[in-house]
Amino acid sequence: MRGHSTVQIGRARRLLRELTEAERKLWRALRDRRHAGLKFVRQEPIGSYIADFCCRERRLVVEVDGGQHAGSRRDLIRDAALAAAGYRVLRFWTHEVFQDLTMVLDTIYARAMEAGSARA
Repeated sequence: MRGHSTVQIGRARRLLRELTEAERKLWRALRDRRHAGLKFVRQEPIGSYIADFCCRERRLVVEVDGGQHAGSRRDLIRDAALAAAGYRVLRFWTHEVFQDLTMVLDTIYARAMEAGSARA
């Protein structure tokens, strides 16, 4: 979290403590390079936003959204800002994490490998 404002760092730390159940489940699968050796961090400040999960090496952001995000204009603006910062954004609904974690992980892996080949 180097180089970020004190307010943003405080917000990120609060979000780390307040993971949703879906975020907690996905984090258990992603942490410690458990998924294909990819290194993910939680609640990563990027510009003025905080990403749920981020693979810095592959410039990949993973977001887990509840129903309040359906059709969200704010999310479109946020995704555009993250893309402008060089990140690809994957969004999953909470129910997808609970009902089909394998599909979620497979999708993350496929996108991460695309990102790796695009940078090579």
